[in-house]
Amino acid sequence: MPDEVFYLAFLLGFYATTVVTYFALGFGLTWLNDRNPQRKIQKGRGSGKRRKAEIRQSLASMFSACLPVTIGLYAQQKGWAPAPWAFNWWAALPLFILVMFLYDTWFYFMHRLLHTKWLYPLHALHHKSVAPTIWSTYSEDVLDNFLLQSFSAVIVFVVPFPPAILVGHRLFEHFNGMLGHCGFEYLASSTARYPSPLLCTTFHDQHHSGFRYNYGNYFSFWDRVLGTVSPDYDQRVKKFEDEAPSLTFRQTAPTPAAQENSA
Repeated sequence: MPDEVFYLAFLLGFYATTVVTYFALGFGLTWLNDRNPQRKIQKGRGSGKRRKAEIRQSLASMFSACLPVTIGLYAQQKGWAPAPWAFNWWAALPLFILVMFLYDTWFYFMHRLLHTKWLYPLHALHHKSVAPTIWSTYSEDVLDNFLLQSFSAVIVFVVPFPPAILVGHRLFEHFNGMLGHCGFEYLASSTARYPSPLLCTTFHDQHHSGFRYNYGNYFSFWDRVLGTVSPDYDQRVKKFEDEAPSLTFRQTAPTPAAQENSA
């Protein structure tokens, strides 16, 4: 099979996988959110009115999210990029941590660029979802999304990650992005606040509500070093730790406010 046919088939299959998991996780988290209305981060702010528009835009942007990793793999196959390292299970974890850190660095600085007056018109669509929902994860301009995800097409020329690491990371970032946009906090813990560099959903939710803070994706490292972490992020996480009710899987009778807040 010619390489071009193989990677076109890969692109279409990867896009289909992304779409299927988008809806599967979307409906699953919506089901969970409906049973835990008190875990909504932006209480009192409705977030369901843009759902249809967010889904329509996401279907286009998910395709642009799948392009860079396909381009990166194709470049490796054609010999334009350095030959990838052989995949070994003992090296999988350190390589995955490395790709996460490098992607987070790329994401932080590209995200900052997208908030400049020159590029913000590309990014503005994503910020129409002031109270993000699971469906708004990919609700962004296709070029905006491509720029953020183009890491996978560039990094292969610098670090010869095995294809399994590149594909696995893209899938991980897909699920991480959806959790980061779900609008409900399930991951607040001491590992998601200072001095830990890890995050919970509140981190990116504050970026949508405050615009000027929390540009990172996986870690708070660059935000803390460069002074762009939200001043009350750590306190908000601690508050969720202390006050959030126990997780439940039972349907509760929602109040009108909770119905409005449900994603």
